[in-house]
Amino acid sequence: MRTTYLVGNWKMHYAPADTRTFLARFLSRIGTVTAGREIVFCPPALSLESALEAVKSTPVSVGAQNVHHKESGAYTGEISAPMLQSMGVKYGIVGHSERRQYFGESDVLVNQKAVALLNCDITPIICVGETLEQREAGEAQVIVRQQVEAAVAGMDITRLIIAYEPVWAIGTGKTATPADAQEVHDVIRDTLRSLGDSQRVPILYGGSVKPENIDSLMAQPDIDGALVGGASLEVESFLRICQYNAGS
Repeated sequence: MRTTYLVGNWKMHYAPADTRTFLARFLSRIGTVTAGREIVFCPPALSLESALEAVKSTPVSVGAQNVHHKESGAYTGEISAPMLQSMGVKYGIVGHSERRQYFGESDVLVNQKAVALLNCDITPIICVGETLEQREAGEAQVIVRQQVEAAVAGMDITRLIIAYEPVWAIGTGKTATPADAQEVHDVIRDTLRSLGDSQRVPILYGGSVKPENIDSLMAQPDIDGALVGGASLEVESFLRICQYNAGS
């Protein structure tokens, strides 16, 4: 059975003091984490150390929101995978639509970043997803398949996580219906099947995930968790997401 991942992507929110306060409240409420579920927080780079200290000796893990594809060099403002590894970071998001849109990251660069993480025993969370224009043109499945193939090229796919995030549903309040999400997850699973052992690769859904839709999303056969943005910034809402009802 695949592990279920509930990943909170804090984006550019929460300085170190805020991180400590949030995690203290969250950890005091979470209790025992259901077997087979992994909870991960991805704070800004400045707050990684505070997050790692806060979750020490707890079942909660910490991931990075970004990484440079080179091990070292004259890359002002960047952070390498060996640096993240030295801190104890276990996961790293690569290819998020905001990185693709605002920073021009290509499928090739996403692949290079994922390889850099794997070389340091950090699990990549590789994001893929179509824009509204691509979806309306009927290109969603083709685009997502191409992104997956390019992102995982040359890798052991059993060591990574895929997150499907329809770009049109991120931060907009719009959400793909559970059936829409499952349809694309099935395409991703089929793509991975053509590349190797697809059954061991968790596929997460991201895109305005919230307490109101988590149960129906998680009821889908190929949705193995959620990459959560805004709803992960509130203790109560993310608690509810982490404690979703698998029977719904």
